[in-house]
Amino acid sequence: MPPLPLAGLRVIDLGVVLAGPQGAMLLADLGAEEVRVESCQYFAPSTRGFLARPPKALIQSMAPISGGYPDREPGERPWNRYPWFNATARNKLGMTADLRRPEGLAAVRRLVAVSDVLITNQAPGVMRGLGLGYDAVAQVNDQLVYVDASPYGSTGPYRDHRAYGTQMEASAGHDLLRTYPDADLTSNSWAVPSDGAGGLAVAYAALLGLAAREHTGSGQYVELSMVENLLTLLGPHLMELAAGGRHPGSLGNRDRHAIQGCYPAAGEDRWLVLTVPDDAAWDRLARLVGRPDWAGLAGPARYARHDEVDAAIAAWTAVRPVGDGVAALRAAGVLAGPVLDDRDAMADPHLAEREFFVEIEHADAGRHRYPGPPFRLRGAGFTVRYPPVRLGEHNAIVYGDLLGYAPDEIAELTRAGHIGEAYAPEVP
Repeated sequence: MPPLPLAGLRVIDLGVVLAGPQGAMLLADLGAEEVRVESCQYFAPSTRGFLARPPKALIQSMAPISGGYPDREPGERPWNRYPWFNATARNKLGMTADLRRPEGLAAVRRLVAVSDVLITNQAPGVMRGLGLGYDAVAQVNDQLVYVDASPYGSTGPYRDHRAYGTQMEASAGHDLLRTYPDADLTSNSWAVPSDGAGGLAVAYAALLGLAAREHTGSGQYVELSMVENLLTLLGPHLMELAAGGRHPGSLGNRDRHAIQGCYPAAGEDRWLVLTVPDDAAWDRLARLVGRPDWAGLAGPARYARHDEVDAAIAAWTAVRPVGDGVAALRAAGVLAGPVLDDRDAMADPHLAEREFFVEIEHADAGRHRYPGPPFRLRGAGFTVRYPPVRLGEHNAIVYGDLLGYAPDEIAELTRAGHIGEAYAPEVP
């Protein structure tokens, strides 16, 4: 099998939370050798969890999205069991160094000298304050592609503002578009497309930087504002406001012209979605839900009765299991699909056929299925070279083989707390 396209390149992952680590992982999936740099003396918020050592009672009281440790148990090393992190951590080597002290900074600068890409989405000013801003690292390696992702970019009045995905969603105006019409402006959800879109954009920015380096022969600084990146996905709504002066507002689950919605199915919290794009589909739906008198109702007229239509559809779907409802709608020629929860997605035959999930054995978290890469390459298959990286798992390889530290130097860095596989006792 031919080598993966980024084989022979080395990437430094200094990302936090989701977008930076995910974007770096995609480069690793493409074949890059990747080194994740972390500190045993500092716990990055919302990255390997919310606390380094969360009590079991706290984990069991948290929602699955944030407390989903295997079996709801912290284990001996909770930081290696956090699912958010592990979903973005495969195919990476792991080293530890305290960047706030000269010896740790020197180790990472040594890594910079032999790397091709550095990825960071740290809070504004953090990398510069540590001595790892682009101007500083370019003096060490002028061929480096430096991807600097932040919520609002490095210029403008918001440049120093910090944000998680929920704040970026609100800043971009996405919350105004995807909420329910009767919800207020503070409404949002744990679904944060800005994070996923940010991860993909980080990987793409690195690829663009590498392409520019090949063309120009020099390293590149690639800046990414994740709010601006999200705005590119909202283009039609922005154009509507800019060109027509009309605020698009929220449609909930509806479409502007077609009958469309999300409807209850039998069982607890079970749902299906459907869209009726044309007259033929409308006539078929009307007969299916027991309203043949609606057949032939023109588009604008039926749209004006959307609430009444929704009630009739919901009465029909609510007494049927979601699979039966979807099958009947599809058989009638109506576009429909189930709303999948995590359990449904794991059992979905289409995702299984596509080999979307990959099963990985992890020394601390056990054996689980993880979402695989969102791409396929002709002639070069995806492989899991390393399971989700544990804290400091490859210190010996990185410090010894890659950076050339002598055994006595490694011993001293270990004694000083730079090299390790656990957070310092004082780290909560």
